Amino acid sequence: MFDKEKLVPVYIGSDHAGFDFKNELKSFLDENKFDVTDLGCFSSDSVDYPDIAREVSEKVLEIDGSFGILICGTGIGMSMAANKLKGIRAAVVESEKVAEMTRRHNDANVLAMGSRIIGVEDMKKIALKFLNTDFEKGEERHVRRVSKIEKNGGGGGEVSSETDAGETDAGANN
Repeated sequence: MFDKEKLVPVYIGSDHAGFDFKNELKSFLDENKFDVTDLGCFSSDSVDYPDIAREVSEKVLEIDGSFGILICGTGIGMSMAANKLKGIRAAVVESEKVAEMTRRHNDANVLAMGSRIIGVEDMKKIALKFLNTDFEKGEERHVRRVSKIEKNGGGGGEVSSETDAGETDAGANN
């Protein structure tokens, strides 16, 4: 997929529920020669997952060829928040097969996983499969479908870090 001499940039983030798994996964990916940047959270204190999802997703959009990994309790909230940003294709993944297919067919650029759903050893296998699988860009049907995702919405809402009474605004235009 990538020049083996260049490290693949990976931005990783979690909320408090995924904090311990994130740290273990980060170390594992570092050992496997990925260029991993931790964007938080940095303790097991409660945080709002949409803020972390936004930070990781913005970096993925900024750095060509990079990927994001998000970990929360189920992966669902993180993926929903990440998908608000146009150009992000985040998928909740619980198996290596789904990790492979979401890359091959959907060109996913952000992997979301749940620490209350799968164990850290499975997360390691899933992350490697996701990061080492190419999008089938030679397959016109997959390219066409991903293009429709982007055209039909594919995010575009704004995820704000501003809060109102503890709530995070996920954007009013979606």
